[in-house]
Amino acid sequence: MKFTKMQGCGNDYIYVNCFNEKIESPEELAIKISDRHFGIGSDGLILILPCENADAFMQLYNADGSPGTMCGNGIRCVAKYVYDHGLVPADKKTLRINTPAGLYELELTLGDNGKVSHVCVDMGIGSVTSEIPENIHVHDMDLKFIGIDVGNNHAVYFLDENLILNGIHSWPDSKFASEGVYFETHERFPNRTNSEFIKIISRREINMRVYERGSGETFACGTGATASVFAGVVSGRLERNQNVTVHLRGGDLKIRVDDNNRCFMTGPAVEVFSGDYPD
Repeated sequence: MKFTKMQGCGNDYIYVNCFNEKIESPEELAIKISDRHFGIGSDGLILILPCENADAFMQLYNADGSPGTMCGNGIRCVAKYVYDHGLVPADKKTLRINTPAGLYELELTLGDNGKVSHVCVDMGIGSVTSEIPENIHVHDMDLKFIGIDVGNNHAVYFLDENLILNGIHSWPDSKFASEGVYFETHERFPNRTNSEFIKIISRREINMRVYERGSGETFACGTGATASVFAGVVSGRLERNQNVTVHLRGGDLKIRVDDNNRCFMTGPAVEVFSGDYPD
């Protein structure tokens, strides 16, 4: 099986061109190849499939083999792969990628080498799935969160109103991992959830740390960054109609929420290497 490893702000996946390849058991494959000691190493597996009403279909599997619906960093990399590998004409700079969460439109920016360097994704209209805020008790902590849906579910925790979590951005990885699972699997979220922990720098800049459903902590989460800015806008913390810079462990994303609650995400997409994985 031929594969390509790609990353967006350090959120890395293994991509398989299913225009040419056929994958029989993607859930099992995702677990094997995602292992960072015995596999290739990634946050999961993304299949790039033919699609009748779009340039491609993105199917995501998390590192634990569970299927995902949408990945903001992943879809940018799918767009880069589709363009750079000639699956669309060279003059086509606007792509449509379908996903289990719906159809997305992406605008490509090319670098000096003629390949895609950055992608702007129309993430659609966000929605609030909780009170603003909603009280929650997590592992002996009384906290507040805002639930957001941007193609998948998120729980956003602002540290200014969760003082008990104020040092979370400096927690060691081991502590973050051990605590993060309580947020992901809380009974409030029967299908588990993605959790974002936000420190506001200004009305146009935030720091974010994320614990992703099915993958644990990742260096970045595009839908998480979008959900966090959307939560900040609807709660009055962040500017509407302005690019808000989201600082993640793996780099920066720009998120804008317009007057109609439509969200736009802009960020890099990088091809790391390609190879052959044994059957």
